[in-house]
Amino acid sequence: MPRSTSAAGKAPGRSSGQAAAPVKARIRRPKRFASHQTALKYLNDSVNVERMRPANVDRGVFRLDRMRAMMDALGNPERDVRCVHVAGSKGKGSTAEMLASCLSSCGYTTGLYTSPHLTDVRERVRINNRWIDEDEFTAALGAAAAAAEAVEARHGQATYFELLTALALRFFAERAVDAAVLEVGLGGRLDSTNVVTPEVCILTAIQLEHTQLLGSTLAEIAREKAGIMKPGVTAITFPQCDEVMGVFREEADRVGAPLRVLGKEIDFSYRFEATPELGPHARVCLTSPRTTYEHLAVPLKGEHQALNCGLALAALDHLRDRGFDTPERQVALGLAATPANGRLEQVWSSPRILIDGAHTPDSLHALVKAIGAHVRYDSMVMIFGCAADKNVDGMLSKIALGADKIIFTRSADNPRACDPADLQRRFAERSPKMTQVEPTLKDAINTAYRAVGRDDLILVTGSFYLAGEAKRLLADAAAKRKPAQQVEAKA
Repeated sequence: MPRSTSAAGKAPGRSSGQAAAPVKARIRRPKRFASHQTALKYLNDSVNVERMRPANVDRGVFRLDRMRAMMDALGNPERDVRCVHVAGSKGKGSTAEMLASCLSSCGYTTGLYTSPHLTDVRERVRINNRWIDEDEFTAALGAAAAAAEAVEARHGQATYFELLTALALRFFAERAVDAAVLEVGLGGRLDSTNVVTPEVCILTAIQLEHTQLLGSTLAEIAREKAGIMKPGVTAITFPQCDEVMGVFREEADRVGAPLRVLGKEIDFSYRFEATPELGPHARVCLTSPRTTYEHLAVPLKGEHQALNCGLALAALDHLRDRGFDTPERQVALGLAATPANGRLEQVWSSPRILIDGAHTPDSLHALVKAIGAHVRYDSMVMIFGCAADKNVDGMLSKIALGADKIIFTRSADNPRACDPADLQRRFAERSPKMTQVEPTLKDAINTAYRAVGRDDLILVTGSFYLAGEAKRLLADAAAKRKPAQQVEAKA
């Protein structure tokens, strides 16, 4: 049975600076959808920034007054959920997954809210790694939609992400989860998730990303991410460049948030090793007056994941001070159970096909490095496609270092996808490596299949859209017991 935390420490209250506006509307009854598909249509008809080119995004869409009003209309479920808030450019999803898995292993009913999704929007809202089911999703969206419509006249139409965030917070509160791990969607300061006052904040790696929306320098982006800091709420990060750390310390001092850094205020170390059971992997150590986590295996591949794991362990250590019991054995079991979910995730075994949602030059560099350290293969065919508004040239320079052959394609699900022929042309300016263009991902997978041998590797990367489409295609093929080369025959 999950342990209750109701008597084990009280979550910090909302500060006066975070007070919600007076209640202007309160839903009387949830909106009723005729079916799950009707609910999805309602959601998909809303403004979805994730699918828009940055130049087309109205900056006015990023605001918290509407989200706070929606929370008021729902009865403020965010105040009933003890949570951990995770922001950053890269690694926030991995950190959230590891932390949630550990809390579940320790016996707590744990909510997890992440974005984007790979195959189904319901995977964004989970309790103990179980997706919210269709009926639950439809009902929770009905409540969120009613709240949105109740405040629309005063605050404007709710966005896709606002509806999902309201849905998740309402669902977690109704299910009385012991804890919830919330991943920021975009930025932090004005992100829809920033209506919570968490037990602890986590700040992962800061990189140049979403520059048209968040700022053109690391300092500007770091300031947006640091916007999740709250008075009196500890914030945890790892050492980053002076530009980023300067902003973090400045913002922590400004709001009155204790800032703790791995390897400085927090005793932390990691090393790489190889064992017959796990192969090459990292192990981490973190000690404090409350906790000793010694040589725990990092479940996700890549040196950067050791730091993300350290952040998760530091958050668990802090939660012990907030009344949670997180013993090392259960934490180790929780780490081992962490799902990969688009992070060097193997989705086909013969030939091996891996997917990864890397979509920045830094993340692709880390991906190529992780494959070299953790995966044995003779040659690698990379299937690559990305959004046109990303740092395309920077990404192309990184994939030139790792793949033996590249097949450029595009996701059918991404309206911002870059033209594969354009990718091939720009790549040819940087590398003489063999390339090919395929109009669809199904064609690219079949072409790659014909080009590889038993000990070779196929990697699909460049965007979560592409990784998610590959996962759906191959899951459908496996369910129908079709060989990979016949994926193209699927309707």
